[in-house]
Amino acid sequence: MCIKLVVYTRVLPLQRFSVQDTSMRPVVQPGDRLLVGRWLRPRAGDLVVLRDPEQPSVFIVKRVASVEPNGDLVVRGDNPNVSRDSRHFGSVARRLVVGRAFYRYLPGARRGRL
Repeated sequence: MCIKLVVYTRVLPLQRFSVQDTSMRPVVQPGDRLLVGRWLRPRAGDLVVLRDPEQPSVFIVKRVASVEPNGDLVVRGDNPNVSRDSRHFGSVARRLVVGRAFYRYLPGARRGRL
């Protein structure tokens, strides 16, 4: 008897992401691998992974600057000279937020909590 196990990451509360850009340097750098908790509510100061409001197929990592009364987030990049963030596309609807990044698992030398 053969049993196949299929796991869909869309339903799991934990997702993995790879950082591609430099907008969050020096805290998060290209090539870093992050764990994101979908259940974690973002607060000011947290790192979040979200869908780019102008290109929904692209995921970006930003820091929450503030949470608005309606639940929308104002996000900023730690490296403002190269970051596209709420200064460009405005506040971000909560539905675009994947979750809060809480742990870097690669590279090994930089492994740890965010």
